[in-house]
Amino acid sequence: MLVYDGTKTDFLYGVEQETLASEIEKTIYQKMNRHTAQNEFRAWENSLEYMYKVLNDHEIPQDAGIAIEYNIPQTSKRVDFLISGYNKNNRGNVIIIELKQWDKLNAVPGRDGLVETYTGNAVRQVVHPSYQAWSYAMLITDYNQAVQEGNIELFPCAYLHNYRRAEKDPLDEEQYETYLEDAPAFTRGQVDKLRRFIKKSVVKGDNKELLYAIEHGKIKPSKSLQESIARMLKGNREFVMLDEQKVVYEEILNSSRKSMQDGKKRVIIIQGGPGTGKTVVAINLLVQLTQEGQFCQYVSKNSAPRNVYQKKLKGEVRKSSVDNMFKGSGIYTEADEGIVDTILVDEAHRLNEKSGMFQNLGENQIKEIIHAGKCSVFFIDESQRVTLNDIGSIDEIKKWAGLAAAEVQCLELVSQFRCNGSDGYLAWLDHVLEIRETANWNMEDINYDIQIMDSPHEMRNLIIERNVESKNRARVLAGYCWNWLKEGHNNSDIHDIKIGDFEMSWNLKNTTTFAIDETSVNEAGCIHTSQGLEFDYVGVIIGDDMRYEDGRIVTDFTKRAKTDQSLKGIKTLYKENPEKALRISDEIIKNTYRTLMTRGMKGCYVYCTNPDLAEYLKMCLNRDAGDK
Repeated sequence: MLVYDGTKTDFLYGVEQETLASEIEKTIYQKMNRHTAQNEFRAWENSLEYMYKVLNDHEIPQDAGIAIEYNIPQTSKRVDFLISGYNKNNRGNVIIIELKQWDKLNAVPGRDGLVETYTGNAVRQVVHPSYQAWSYAMLITDYNQAVQEGNIELFPCAYLHNYRRAEKDPLDEEQYETYLEDAPAFTRGQVDKLRRFIKKSVVKGDNKELLYAIEHGKIKPSKSLQESIARMLKGNREFVMLDEQKVVYEEILNSSRKSMQDGKKRVIIIQGGPGTGKTVVAINLLVQLTQEGQFCQYVSKNSAPRNVYQKKLKGEVRKSSVDNMFKGSGIYTEADEGIVDTILVDEAHRLNEKSGMFQNLGENQIKEIIHAGKCSVFFIDESQRVTLNDIGSIDEIKKWAGLAAAEVQCLELVSQFRCNGSDGYLAWLDHVLEIRETANWNMEDINYDIQIMDSPHEMRNLIIERNVESKNRARVLAGYCWNWLKEGHNNSDIHDIKIGDFEMSWNLKNTTTFAIDETSVNEAGCIHTSQGLEFDYVGVIIGDDMRYEDGRIVTDFTKRAKTDQSLKGIKTLYKENPEKALRISDEIIKNTYRTLMTRGMKGCYVYCTNPDLAEYLKMCLNRDAGDK
């Protein structure tokens, strides 16, 4: 959807008459039912004045197409400014310009394509403007059939018109070089350079024809994207399916293909515990359905699995349009019905009602996903709901599927390769944590390396040994009972976790792939950076939020760190309804430790800050079946 489109002549006239910003504001309300904030309106007026200056050049064709705020279909992404026309060989070209009001930014070491700047009333980490412009161009090229078949070429760039560039500027750090090559960044005082960039590709006007073609182009993955993702998966042992995974995969493929043929909405619920290969199935489906020409997306609420599986799929490739296939769960708040062919929702238990940074957008993520997809696949483990906002449940999915008149199918993946003893270990864990009663009183005959350690030093040393043996597949994880210190976000020498003379940092903020980074064994991950992922071995620190007293497992939400958002709102709920608050927090804390203690495929080494809990777990490991 284009908020504004016209020719260069129209644009220049609208700015001269000081009517264009008001016209954009009115169109946004008419098309999107959204009021424009005053600061956003002023920003548009400011940027349009600068673009007026850039375009006020007689060599840029008067009938070149101009578009403002192009909403990329089925995304929350908006391209700020487009200029369309033909080159000297009559090839259709479109310039994509990402406009920024920023006057300062900092590079973020170790974070690919991210910078730090003041935006949204706070200093935040956001994508580099060149990366942003490049990724929008790739997204349109990969999914807009009119661009693919019309042989339209896109030329992205960024324009930071308030930004005074210096020598050795953070905007130009070496880590951003690959993005700057494909999407140059122009700054204050570089109007002539931006003009030359435009005039190189737009020699003749198109009277908006190319803009019209893009706006009405169907969504379909390009052949190059299909081939690219297939190459990435081929031979990648991380994604080889076993036994029941292959059976479930074929069932989902069949249902998805049916939805494409008969247009009937389908919802598939895949229930599976830790280690059942839910993500492996999802990634294989993403690749196969994309190869078949479907518009398919992998979705998760938690960014950690998205980032890790993106990187595993891409290997060492830094720049890849595969990134655009991995999405957060809150992107469908304004999506048209059936706009995506198949949506693959991993970690569906983590879905929320509201979306957005401030949890103020949309109505219900489950409802919105089902609405947006022709076929929606939910991979779920209800025992992994670990925050107060998690609403993902089988009943909730079925409810919204019913209201959407969707055909519902339920399948199950059985534990088979995680935790070696798989079902036996999981049942033992559920029993000792008092999540549910099982017949697994001890770990007899269960081939899984579970040890209760006497000190955190002992646990960490063992994990470091295992990490060498397993080639970087061992990690320390901890309950969120220690504040994540702001000054230590990117510094492993600042230790957040302190237990006696034991000290350790939380995982660093300057990476999104803690699970596979070479140095992460020296940091402790939490539920938010490890859920949905797996290792060979984990060391788990159980903090003061869970202890053993009077013959029972006791949880205590007051011992959680203030920086943890998992139980945000629980204190207010406790004042209003203590019984409900204790029941919910008990479930979340136990589910958290269950999830952490099932991240290791071969072993789990536990240290408890509460000595009585450690003794209880040791007893549970060794007692005979007749001793309860």
